[in-house]
Amino acid sequence: MVYEYVLAGVLVSLLSSVFFLIINTTYSEKKEDVANVSETGVFLATEIEKSTDVVIVGAGVAGAALAYTLGKEGRRVHVIERDLNEPDRIVGELLQPGGYLKLIELGLEDCANESIDAQKVFGYALYKNGNDTKLSYPLETYSSDIAGRSFHNGRFIQRMRERAATLSNVKIEQGTVTTLIEENGTIRGVMYKNKAGEEMRTYAPLTIVCDGCFSNLRRSISTPNIENPSCFVGLILENCELPHANHGHVILGDPSPILFYPISSTEVRCLVDVPGTKVPSVANGEMAQYLKTVVAPQVPHQLLKAFLAAVDKGIIRTMQNKSMPAAPQPTPGAILLGDAFNMRHPLTGGGMTVALSDIVLLRDLLRPLSDFNDAPALCDYLESFYTLRKPVSSTINTLAGALYKVFCASPDLARQEMREACFDYLSLGGICSNGPISLLSGLNPRPISLFLHFFAVAVYGVGRLMIPFPTPKRMWLGARLIVSASGIIFPIIKAEGVRQMFFPATMPAYYRAPPVHRRIETRTKLKC
Repeated sequence: MVYEYVLAGVLVSLLSSVFFLIINTTYSEKKEDVANVSETGVFLATEIEKSTDVVIVGAGVAGAALAYTLGKEGRRVHVIERDLNEPDRIVGELLQPGGYLKLIELGLEDCANESIDAQKVFGYALYKNGNDTKLSYPLETYSSDIAGRSFHNGRFIQRMRERAATLSNVKIEQGTVTTLIEENGTIRGVMYKNKAGEEMRTYAPLTIVCDGCFSNLRRSISTPNIENPSCFVGLILENCELPHANHGHVILGDPSPILFYPISSTEVRCLVDVPGTKVPSVANGEMAQYLKTVVAPQVPHQLLKAFLAAVDKGIIRTMQNKSMPAAPQPTPGAILLGDAFNMRHPLTGGGMTVALSDIVLLRDLLRPLSDFNDAPALCDYLESFYTLRKPVSSTINTLAGALYKVFCASPDLARQEMREACFDYLSLGGICSNGPISLLSGLNPRPISLFLHFFAVAVYGVGRLMIPFPTPKRMWLGARLIVSASGIIFPIIKAEGVRQMFFPATMPAYYRAPPVHRRIETRTKLKC
């Protein structure tokens, strides 16, 4: 009997031990669940955070290229795009040679080749009052494949999305991001509605907002100052040949420039700039009448028949042009990129070059980091991004804004002289054309070179006024020309930031080192 009691006691003890072990394990799991809830009651989803390194909002040119780039670096990327169907836009169709070089650096050059019927672009032809001059890109030192590229914007974006989707660590989802998830001043992820309309959340230590020119998130992490200088009216001309093959054509029209460039082997894009925010109505025929009576007489005769046929066809698109200097508000856990971050007038086709250059720079800055979990340290480090991007972005932005104002017709005599001087200066050839076109192409993004060429045009204009001999009236007009030129470029430079633009090496952020030492210190403390 004693033996049975002893055996029963041992069994009870073992069962009790197992019971307490189960209870303890369950309690611990509940404690961990509680630890995943923030002070504000928001579930932090630790496992989801661990499965994603970067959330990218938007899969346009910037978002798709960035997703592929970070995915290739081994980052786990979640892309949320409002509409994954092929976009149909009238801008973002011309990539400058400098932008194509960045595309090669990212390994995406095959997205802008014959598979989308992309066309090589070797420069520009400039027209004014029946005269024209050809400005070729300075590509002598590059391989034969290096040139600009023009294409259907939607085809280009879809190819990059397809490339990104081939990476197993990149997830692309259709959904509309409604807000950034913020906790104690740090962005933790985004809230969005998926394709089925369900409210969803996704978390990551870094959120990159690339949701385009109509971004509804930029105000959360920047202080934007958006200007609307003009609108583009877009047409497609079919089965016609440009006067200068494989060149963009810019007509210095009245009241503002008209652009032509190839977007496929059989199509030419025409963009008519209309100053201001209002355009004639397409629906009631006012636009067609405007194009036939005001624009058509200024179109080169080789393109006139195709232009009128495109107007009669009635497929006329309009788009508001926007300009916005970069005004970052450093926020732990999030940054802006692409048109959500920085815009310039699309006259010079520099937007994609800036975006791709920013992606190359951001990739190189993030490469030394094993993770992005230390949001404050990462935010401090990425302040260098805003300084290091300035030589390229400020050159292209300033040139776009200045050229647009110079190329527009004006009743002011000084502005008229500046416009004439610009056309004649570029027609001189040599350094007078190679210098500005290398700036435009993104091959020589040097702000000081831009500044010197711009005022060389102004001085050239004054010199023209002094021939055959100066008079008080001519001297006064020359002085006004210099003042007018200053009034064009200095406000743009001020918005870009004089110090950041011309003296970036004097900015403290220029020298920021990767926060590797901080990560190591944190790990050491945890081990101790």
